[in-house]
Amino acid sequence: MSHYRPRRSMLYIPACVPRFLAKGRELRVDTLIFDLEESVLVARKTEARRNAAEALQEGGYGQREVVVRVNRHDSAWGLDDLTAIAPLKPDAILFPRIESRADVLAALAALDAAGGEHLPIMVMLETPLAVLRAEEIAGASERIRCLVMGTSDLTNELHARITPDRLPILYSLSHCLLAARAHGLPIVDGVYLDMKDMPTFEYACRMARDLGFDGKTVIHPLQIQYANDAFTPHAPSVERARKIIDAFAEANAEGRGVTVVDGRLVENLHVEAARRTLMIHAMIEKMAMDDITNMVDSVQVGVQ
Repeated sequence: MSHYRPRRSMLYIPACVPRFLAKGRELRVDTLIFDLEESVLVARKTEARRNAAEALQEGGYGQREVVVRVNRHDSAWGLDDLTAIAPLKPDAILFPRIESRADVLAALAALDAAGGEHLPIMVMLETPLAVLRAEEIAGASERIRCLVMGTSDLTNELHARITPDRLPILYSLSHCLLAARAHGLPIVDGVYLDMKDMPTFEYACRMARDLGFDGKTVIHPLQIQYANDAFTPHAPSVERARKIIDAFAEANAEGRGVTVVDGRLVENLHVEAARRTLMIHAMIEKMAMDDITNMVDSVQVGVQ
């Protein structure tokens, strides 16, 4: 968990639209993904790369994690993407359509050759082969910081249908989650494409949270608040976590290895979960305070 940070919401931003990149500085989102790949037409690849580079150089994104999704390293644009972006030190490079350990190592080799030896990576699992090989992918390198589900492509390649209960891809989600946890990695759920159907999107966020995911990728600012809310430990959860830790410590002091809190048996595993809840809560609180401080500083600079 040494590299853990909240990724409740990860917003894809088409880098071909500069005003979207600028807007990212104002959004209450945990991670921004400057996209050079899926959302960018071939004719605008170079323009998008230049926009992303300029945005990284300008900075101003505060506590938000800034990630760049490049084109595949073996595509016509991939190496140029890495050469332009790696020296600008984004928080991570997101590689699409990774399907094996060999793919991970090839992507890292390309990144290192472009001067990105210092950079961590994220990888997308978005094909049947990626799901089947999720465990070997997750264990391919210690530089992997997060696994990102690409559920739209996966659903299409499975010849499945999008349903509110997500039953057609439930096995794939659970299998990739197992691989991530087996290697101590965070994993974030895929996007929901219907930007008008907020009730179903909110349900998908809460379902992903209950399965064990760390957050949700989103495609529109309006979706951010729903993802943040679903993956934020709220007051009752925080209070219960503190109660569990205190009660267990008291039980241990009395020579007992278990205790009961609110009628439920509590063991050491529940204490570990409670500590994780408090860790995430503290990180989110700190991010919120840092955002407020940055806004105040910006206003003061503007006044001067």
